[in-house]
Amino acid sequence: MQAEIQLKFNEVDYALDILKKHVDWNNSISKLRELSSLIENPNFWNDSSKAQIIMRDKTNLEKIIETIKNIENEKLDLIDILYLAEQENDNDLIEDTNLQIEDLVKRCLKLQLESLLSGEADSNNCYIEIHAGAGGTEAQDWALMLQRMYSRWSEKRGYKVSFVEESSGDEAGIKSCTMFIEGLNAYGWSKTESGVHRLVRISPFDSSARRHTSFASIWVYPQINDEIDIEVEEKDLRIDTYRASGAGGQHVNKTDSAIRITHMPTNTVVQCQNDRSQHRNRAQAMSMLKAKLYEIELKRREEVNNQNALSKGEIGWGSQIRSYVLHPYQMVKDLRTNIEVGNTQSVLDGELDIFIESALALKVGMKR
Repeated sequence: MQAEIQLKFNEVDYALDILKKHVDWNNSISKLRELSSLIENPNFWNDSSKAQIIMRDKTNLEKIIETIKNIENEKLDLIDILYLAEQENDNDLIEDTNLQIEDLVKRCLKLQLESLLSGEADSNNCYIEIHAGAGGTEAQDWALMLQRMYSRWSEKRGYKVSFVEESSGDEAGIKSCTMFIEGLNAYGWSKTESGVHRLVRISPFDSSARRHTSFASIWVYPQINDEIDIEVEEKDLRIDTYRASGAGGQHVNKTDSAIRITHMPTNTVVQCQNDRSQHRNRAQAMSMLKAKLYEIELKRREEVNNQNALSKGEIGWGSQIRSYVLHPYQMVKDLRTNIEVGNTQSVLDGELDIFIESALALKVGMKR
């Protein structure tokens, strides 16, 4: 048992060393001191936009530094507890210590993934756009199930969820929607969810109780800040107004306040209907359009243009990233990582981290 526990302590040490390299430990500590000094300047809040970015960077650095220090302290505490347990020949305490060390190793691995979220926009808020594939009511109901799944996942992580646009289905479900997710690393954690999601089940809308296969596409893209300048020319845009649908009280279907903007060179479309003001909806839609164009550029630079094609191509066979089978057996399988989960309900209730973490690890070549 002692040799086994020592191996786990070695795993913790190794994971911490890798983690410190990922976050550039010494430089991060110096950077935190520098940011703290800037914040103490009495003129710091004169430029509120710049100040908010600095505050965000400081919070991120504080979080990772504090977490690493806490793990180091926990490891030292466990060493002391283990020594006492061995002195007293307390096997129960030794076993409990062993379990705590295993948990420490898992947390280190998760932090390694977090430290890899260092892309230009990984720390930003994000939009999650859902589109039902062909198949009418069945596909539209599946799109609504995915909306609920990502809402639950976001809430579990402490993120704030709001809806920018939603187009109701003909009989049930939704044709499309755009969710805005606010929280630290929202884009970094969710970006690997872009793609086509496939559902196999007995349709509740089929009186003959036949098995149906449905598809829906997900596109995740980051909210961009003022530091990122995206040029969009008016001549490249087609702007349409229409009456909002869905929830909205007496204002719905009374005025053409909803906005749809199409960027014709890339065939990129955004919609916004969450405000009663057409002017504010237009401003929000332009912000979303710039975010989408920025995400396309990020993907191009990362040489994963296949992700962009998913949002423009057919939503169906050959492009799916994950299958959710509810009949004749229960299984959710990620087709990129081969991760399988038998508890389909937990996944649909937002337990997505096993898929997300494995996809991120695969992307950077990290072992899980």
